[in-house]
Amino acid sequence: MRVVVFGATGMVGTRVVDEASARGHDVVAVSRTGEGRSAVVTASVDVRDRVQVRELLRTADVAVSAVRPRPGEEASVPETTAALLDATAETGTRLLLVGGAGPLTSPASPALLVIDDERYVPPQWRSSAVASLAQLQVCEGHEAAWTYLSPPAILEPGLRTGTYRRGTTMLLVDGTGRSHISAEDLAVAVMDEVENPSGVRHFTVAY
Repeated sequence: MRVVVFGATGMVGTRVVDEASARGHDVVAVSRTGEGRSAVVTASVDVRDRVQVRELLRTADVAVSAVRPRPGEEASVPETTAALLDATAETGTRLLLVGGAGPLTSPASPALLVIDDERYVPPQWRSSAVASLAQLQVCEGHEAAWTYLSPPAILEPGLRTGTYRRGTTMLLVDGTGRSHISAEDLAVAVMDEVENPSGVRHFTVAY
C-alpha cells in the first residue's frame, strides 16, 4: 500500500514510517521540514494546507496522522485535525489518527474520563489531554473514513516486542495498574490496523 504519514519526524511518526517500510509498503513521510529516512519519499507540507494535502493523498491508500503540536500550541489541534479530515474525505482516503489518552474512560470509573483522573493525567499533562479530547470531538460526526487510536497513559521510546493488548474506549492497565506501551509497539498496532481495518472508530492499545 501507499501510506502517507503526517508528523513523520516525531516520536510516533518516525516509528510508524520505519514499521510501514519494514513491512514493504510505499511510504511518504510528511513533516514541516521534509526531513526523513533515505529509504522513503519525503515531503514538506503544513497539514493545514488543504490543497497540498489533497495532492499528496490522491495516490494514497491510507493516511496516518501522528502530528503533535508544539508546547503551547495545543489549541491548534482542532484546526489541524479538521483540515486532515476534510482532505481525506475529498479524496476518499482512510485516515488513522494517533491521538491521546484523554478521551478514554478511566478503569476506576466508567463515568470518569481519563482527562479528569489525575492518576493518569497529572496537571502538567492536562493541556495535551484537553487537546486530544477536542481532537476526537472534531472527528465525531465527520464524513471522512477515520479511526482514532488512543495510546495508553505513558508512551515513550523503547523496544519493539511486536506484542500488545487491544481495547475499546477504556484505558488499559497492567496488573500493577500501569498504563504504558513503547512507541515502537504502538507503531506495530498502527500498521496492524492499517493492514487489517477493524471498522471501529475509537480504540486503544497497551501492554
